[in-house]
Amino acid sequence: LPSSLGMEFAANLGFLFTEVPFLERYSKASSAGFRGVESAFPYDVDINKLVQVKESAKVEQVLLNAPPGDWSAGERGLGALPGREDDFRASLSVAIDYCKALNCKRLHVLAGIEESRECEQVYKKNLNYAAELLQGVFCAFFSF
Repeated sequence: LPSSLGMEFAANLGFLFTEVPFLERYSKASSAGFRGVESAFPYDVDINKLVQVKESAKVEQVLLNAPPGDWSAGERGLGALPGREDDFRASLSVAIDYCKALNCKRLHVLAGIEESRECEQVYKKNLNYAAELLQGVFCAFFSF
């Protein structure tokens, strides 16, 4: 949605239009005047179905979050978690597949909750790995 400040706002489908199932939120966002949407973790939806719904709603997927690990166990990302490098790489691969299919140029990759000294080295290693794979996609890393 355009603003008077010259910025555009995207509908966060995790927070808006929660009265309808997730896939219906794309058309709700479009009907409300949003041209872009963001989704936290759409990975339980078939990628082809998600593309079809997005295109039908005529909205741009402006942001995805990478899989965060085991959310129910308190994980909030894998980027800096020692011993979880393989899981990070696997989750990044899934996220990239979704970004490519949805033509999404922004990926939010959560670093995770970790306080060990080793996490900084793991984080740097994973950042370098991600940078090689994410050509053409803006990738933001954040930690809680």
